[in-house]
Amino acid sequence: MSMLAPGAEAGKAASTDIKIRLRGLNKIFETRKGPFVAIDNLTFDIPKGCFFMIVGPSGCGKTTLLRILAGLDTHTSGSLEITPPVDNRPGNAMIFQGDSLFPWMTVWDNAAYGLAMRGKSKGEISEIVGHYLQRTGLGKFKDYYPHQLSGGMRQRVSIARAFATDPDILLMDEPFSALDEQNKVLLQEELLRIWEETKKTVMFITHSVDEAVTLGDRIMVMTAHPGRDKATIDVPFERPRKVLELRARPEYGEFVYNIWSYLREEVHRARALDEESAS
Repeated sequence: MSMLAPGAEAGKAASTDIKIRLRGLNKIFETRKGPFVAIDNLTFDIPKGCFFMIVGPSGCGKTTLLRILAGLDTHTSGSLEITPPVDNRPGNAMIFQGDSLFPWMTVWDNAAYGLAMRGKSKGEISEIVGHYLQRTGLGKFKDYYPHQLSGGMRQRVSIARAFATDPDILLMDEPFSALDEQNKVLLQEELLRIWEETKKTVMFITHSVDEAVTLGDRIMVMTAHPGRDKATIDVPFERPRKVLELRARPEYGEFVYNIWSYLREEVHRARALDEESAS
């Protein structure tokens, strides 16, 4: 297993273009009980085209970090550099854990929303949206409304919409956590297929070590709060990947166990901190 010191570069990735660079990033919230340090001294690079996974216990600052990268929140200190797109494409698109579709819009109109806001022509929208609805298996459901779809299908619409807008960076906050295992595996397969086609830079938050290893090029394990980089590990499995075939390999189980060994202590520490604050 390849493990990097916090903030270090990894092998080939060090020579590639850097899309996201953090140096000593901190986020402090002012509360009635005083300052709360959510993120402490994060330093790392994400190369262009990297599928970067973050795992960590609840409350370690994962979503806060994603919101900072999305421009929805600001950091308190340190530096954040994001290489801008070379064209007029959006800087990022975010896929949330919950349902983020417009309930009054059809599948087609939801998927086309970002393109329409950018003023794309009807011809461009038709070609792009049609492509991603087919890629996500939603072509026959283009006239359906969100309430007519299962949870897994609604998440597929969110994925189609995000890729259709052609963002430079894709930010994903536990998008599959509410799904049953069967739908989760299917959506992981679909996400991998689309990513192989586009090679987007992705930051993906998950509580699942299995999911992190299945999808990622690199995994950062965060500590219980304040959120720090405990370990950054390169995933050694080649691409393209098939979810079930990968998980059947003996070395996969060993690698998952190694990642979990880093995470286990932080999960126990987070629980202890929660119990202490509640007492």
